[in-house]
Amino acid sequence: MSSNEQERLLCYNGEVLVFRLSKGNFVDKGPAKITMIHVRRMTFDRGTGVFVQESTGSFSIKEEYSHLKITCCNSVSDFRTGINLPYIMIQCNKENNIFRYFVLFLHSTNKFEKRLSFRLGYELKDSIRVLNGPLVLWRHVQTFFYISSQTGRVVTVSFNFSSIDWVGEIENLGIVLLGLKRYLSEEGCTPKPSKSDYATWNTPFCVYSLEREEVLSDTYLIPPVYSSVVTCVHVCTTEIVDNQLRMSLIALTQKNQLISFQNGTPKSVCQLPFEDPCAVHLMDSGGGNLYFIVSFRSNDACAVRAKNFQVVDKWEKMSSVLVDDFLGTGTEQVLLLFKDSLSSDCLSSFKITNLDNINYSSQAVDCSQDDLFDNEQDNCSLMIPPLERRLKVGFVSIQELQQNLLLKEKILSKSYKAFTNLFQGKDDSTPSAKEDCLVTLCGKEENPVCTFDEKLSENFQDSKQLVEKIWYRVIEDSLVVGVKTTSSWKVSPSHMTLSLSMHGACNSSFPGIKCQNRVLQLNRNSSPPPCLVPYEVRSGVKRIKLSVDSEQEEEKKESLVCEQPSEKDCVQMITAVTSLSPLLAFSNFCCIVLLQIRERENANYSKVHYVHCGRIFLSLEDLSSGKYLLTFPKKKPLEHMEDLFALLAVLHRACFQITSRSYALTSVKSWLLEHMECEVIKEFPQVCFCKRPGNFYGTFFSWKERTPFEGILIVYFRNQTVLFQCLHNLSRVLPVNSFFKNLKLGSEDILIDHLTLALEKELVTLGSLSSASAKVESNLVQSSEASEGKSSNVAASSDREERIHLYREELQREKQQTLGTNLNVSGALYREMTLKLAEVQLKSDLAAQKLTDL
Repeated sequence: MSSNEQERLLCYNGEVLVFRLSKGNFVDKGPAKITMIHVRRMTFDRGTGVFVQESTGSFSIKEEYSHLKITCCNSVSDFRTGINLPYIMIQCNKENNIFRYFVLFLHSTNKFEKRLSFRLGYELKDSIRVLNGPLVLWRHVQTFFYISSQTGRVVTVSFNFSSIDWVGEIENLGIVLLGLKRYLSEEGCTPKPSKSDYATWNTPFCVYSLEREEVLSDTYLIPPVYSSVVTCVHVCTTEIVDNQLRMSLIALTQKNQLISFQNGTPKSVCQLPFEDPCAVHLMDSGGGNLYFIVSFRSNDACAVRAKNFQVVDKWEKMSSVLVDDFLGTGTEQVLLLFKDSLSSDCLSSFKITNLDNINYSSQAVDCSQDDLFDNEQDNCSLMIPPLERRLKVGFVSIQELQQNLLLKEKILSKSYKAFTNLFQGKDDSTPSAKEDCLVTLCGKEENPVCTFDEKLSENFQDSKQLVEKIWYRVIEDSLVVGVKTTSSWKVSPSHMTLSLSMHGACNSSFPGIKCQNRVLQLNRNSSPPPCLVPYEVRSGVKRIKLSVDSEQEEEKKESLVCEQPSEKDCVQMITAVTSLSPLLAFSNFCCIVLLQIRERENANYSKVHYVHCGRIFLSLEDLSSGKYLLTFPKKKPLEHMEDLFALLAVLHRACFQITSRSYALTSVKSWLLEHMECEVIKEFPQVCFCKRPGNFYGTFFSWKERTPFEGILIVYFRNQTVLFQCLHNLSRVLPVNSFFKNLKLGSEDILIDHLTLALEKELVTLGSLSSASAKVESNLVQSSEASEGKSSNVAASSDREERIHLYREELQREKQQTLGTNLNVSGALYREMTLKLAEVQLKSDLAAQKLTDL
């Protein structure tokens, strides 16, 4: 390199940036030649083992300044974007000792940007630091100054530092300075601390916030005994404990030591192999391996392991030491550049290592093959013992995992066998020799033998009385299993669940089958469904006052209550849909169908009953022959009732309330039959099947008119696109000012139950008003509990809508009887009873309001 050229290296995002300053020959007269700054981006090619030049860039300095030189280069973040960018700082001077400094940012396009420039009447020689912003900090005489791109002016640091050993940025605190305080006395000297050398208080070190202009901490940093020997500090971690800043840091000393400090206490010390250390970098090679790379002024370097603070490697006659991820492995390596490595256009002499399994070197192999072979043998002999230990630990872990898996398999197998025997009514008596691997989960083992007959009387019911038929179909990639219940069985749909379990002939590790349940109810007659809530009734007029005009109210209620369909006209199916793909792994499989029924006995307890419905068998031969395969009918209608329920179970379902305030909704039926080309299912006239070609084909509709101006439309569709197209076409034929309201299916059943329970409590409260004895209050609670028990029996024997009608009649009779009885009671008791009556009536009002708004 000529005397008119300068070069600096920098690592950035795994690349090596080489900055070169080319100066012209300046003369006393005439304009100076243009000075150029060149940059080369170089990346390491693992295939060839050399650094390859990726791109170049340049920048010209046209100022008439002489003696240009590169002061420093590194990477900092730009406050405008927060992006970390490489920079280079140039110094140039003119006559009269006027020095000018430039801070240039290098962007990814290799374009330079002059980010900061300032003039000084003196030259900056040492202690120059460029921080995020950019912000330049330097020392002149005994004062520290700084200038930033945001302020654009030179500012004096208000705190008196004798030296600054570390500058960095801490979250929520901004840029902070760590250095030695300057002690001023009358003699102008620095007194010695009076405390112990190892005390953590009154330390000469302090942390100063540049933005807040205040001292953040002067304790728990570095003991005073090290104040005169510390030359460099690197802060590892910081935290705030009890409003006090605590630091974990490492420091280089003049005694050639690397010392670790934790909250002001020295933890580890490492004696370095060379003299005069000047810088330290942290390298993370992955796997929790941290190293401190220490550079020396003698162009030497060494690596210290952070775990044990021992020197693991050292290098001599280095020109530069860089730490970055040069190989793109996600971990860091150290790049060692030897002297004369930049003599050519490429890096001719270097070494890359992570001090473990990554080693690349550009040095030619000038030693004999025997020496190289001996070194490889030594390396292999050193690697074998730790590898053997790793293998042993791995084998032990694998054996423990295998034992745990075998134990789990045994427990699952025994549990599955016992569960299957419970379904089939067999005796679950396991030999003691096979139960040695099973232990009780908690407590003592009491009467472990339990026969099926004992459980049958408690939790199981006879399937012949409750289940009429079991069927199954295959639709595309889904298996649909359905159970038809008897007409005499009345249970809330939300209390029934259908589950499938693999039979014992299959693999015991797969006992349960994940499935989706749905309860479907269809009416055979063509009459409109019952009105769940009278249309004219609203929560504002729902309150029936205590008056003798109960006969008029009774007549009004009778005119509003709709007729109920007979039990024989309603068909109820409980379906379970599961994916068929996992079951195809078994050529022949059998599933046990179990129906779970939950009956609520009181407010805090519910009893569960099980019904063993039967088994289903399916084989690959059946699927190949299409025996149970169901497709959408093209020309002929659905042959079996089960096919309809299977399709409704697989399709998506949406429910909408359609209301028109001005015109009757007669156009909905004509839209279904004419525009959508729907065909009414003969057995269930309320359901129609869409045969319009295109995406609409295969869609089912169910239209229920509550009043001429209001109705419920249920759509069974394949995907959301079909649903959107149906609603869009329907909106064109509906009267003006009609609107849709999306209803959650199943919400009516829950609200009806709530309204029924509220009316029951209202009846009990009204009946208790006719007594003036002291037993009234206790009898109220007992009668309420008895009424709740009675309501559960009524719920199992009659329809919910019919119950509401009966409760309304009973409520009116109770009110009439109450008005005719002697109501001479004490004032306190009467106030208490009327308060309870108001509370239960408020709950029934809320339930009626929610049900009416559906």
